[in-house]
Amino acid sequence: MSIPKTKKINLHLQQFQTKEMSVPVIFHTSDALLPNQHTFDQLENLGKDKRLFSHIAAMSDVHPKAGRKNPTGTIVASKTHLFPQINDTAPNCGMRFLRTDLNDQNLTEEKIDELFKELIEVIPTKKYVGNKIPYQLAVDIAHKGIDPLLSHLKSRTKNELENSSMNGNMVPEEISQRDIFDAIPKFFFHVGKYRLGILGAAGNHFLDLMKITEIKDNEIAEKFNLKVGQYIFLMHTGSGLFGQYASYMYTPKTKEHFSQKMMLKIGTTFFDSQKKQVYKNIAEKIKKYQNSDEFLGYEADSLEGKMYLTAHQASANFGFANRAVLTDNLDRALERVFGRQVELDLLYDTPHIFNRKENHFGEDVWVHRNGTVSADGPQRMKNHPLFSQTGEPVFIPSSMSTPAYLGVGTDENDSSFFSASHGTGKRAESQEDAAHNKKELFEKMEKRHVKLYNAASKGVVLQDSSYYKDIEEVISGMEENKIIKSVVKMQPVAVLMY
Repeated sequence: MSIPKTKKINLHLQQFQTKEMSVPVIFHTSDALLPNQHTFDQLENLGKDKRLFSHIAAMSDVHPKAGRKNPTGTIVASKTHLFPQINDTAPNCGMRFLRTDLNDQNLTEEKIDELFKELIEVIPTKKYVGNKIPYQLAVDIAHKGIDPLLSHLKSRTKNELENSSMNGNMVPEEISQRDIFDAIPKFFFHVGKYRLGILGAAGNHFLDLMKITEIKDNEIAEKFNLKVGQYIFLMHTGSGLFGQYASYMYTPKTKEHFSQKMMLKIGTTFFDSQKKQVYKNIAEKIKKYQNSDEFLGYEADSLEGKMYLTAHQASANFGFANRAVLTDNLDRALERVFGRQVELDLLYDTPHIFNRKENHFGEDVWVHRNGTVSADGPQRMKNHPLFSQTGEPVFIPSSMSTPAYLGVGTDENDSSFFSASHGTGKRAESQEDAAHNKKELFEKMEKRHVKLYNAASKGVVLQDSSYYKDIEEVISGMEENKIIKSVVKMQPVAVLMY
């Protein structure tokens, strides 16, 4: 593969900049993990924008996605502007890591099979109606995060609020319910109240049962209450249609489905915002930037910027809420299968598509993470009782049949804006042993002693390990660049995916 010339900083760190670019791209990756030419072209185009701050950070999983102007696996900052096209999808796609009290003594192959056949029903990957909630609760989630939802569910999961990023609420205290209705049509809340509790059919959203196979840092593993042989669940899902609709209202893009066009049309037609004229101005800008190489940017302090940010933050709360409802469904299914309450304990819930104001290099800037997670070290996590001792938890899964890692952020990770990969990322070219159909995929999974459930989509074949970058090389680079410190290594046992 021919790639543009980069300037080496170390084996896993290199810089790319052309004379047209205002800021460089810093790749936190070796040559073997660099992306394809299309990704370089997208990053070069983004780097021309004079409103960006310092540099663009690209992680080992950087890769393009169809219909998106900015690659997944990037971190971009600006002192003055918010850029909807940098994220360009529903906010708070994210993951949560759930500890259990299950081990080989109480979890047999038969029980795993019985459990996942039950989970196919209660953790749906594709469904029109999930767990219905009251309309006012949908509004409260947007405004106050998952706290009111957990009370409604009578959630039994331990540490669910305190171990969710931002306590499961991205909306600052000064934002009122009226501010939210001025930014998001009430119609979307009527859609959102039916859409929680759906894993998702897009991309590689999954629920994995994993077994801890190796401890990399005994001290932190002990603080996290993790042991070899222990089973955990790793869940990856998004904010659903609510997040999509609220995001697409402010983003120049071609809508992917006719239903999205219709929902946006209905929502904006009956939009009783007090700032309707401001939104009309936004709609005109969206038309202007629909086919432009330039990125639409809202000045963060403008009415337009505040409307966009409120919509982004409020709808992002539905990502936390979706994972909370799915966890509650998982909890009840475990009890039915095992005849007892299986302990579920949230280690962390972290988003990997979001905007947030943070301090970097002595400046307050708006950080846009697109397919990347926050990876703060102990100093930046000083307000959390546990993570102030360990650093922020970071999960790095790869494909559904290869190992995954749990790590923690370090205090020496400023070049990535204290961020990390949310996975290994797709290879530019698949390996020779790639599965080409479901039969080959299931055969490969069986050889690796991993059970795959649901697998209803044709695209599930593309989640085969041969399409993903090597997890060990990714982790090696993240450790050399002091992005993370590895804590435990895990092996998938059973996978639920569309």
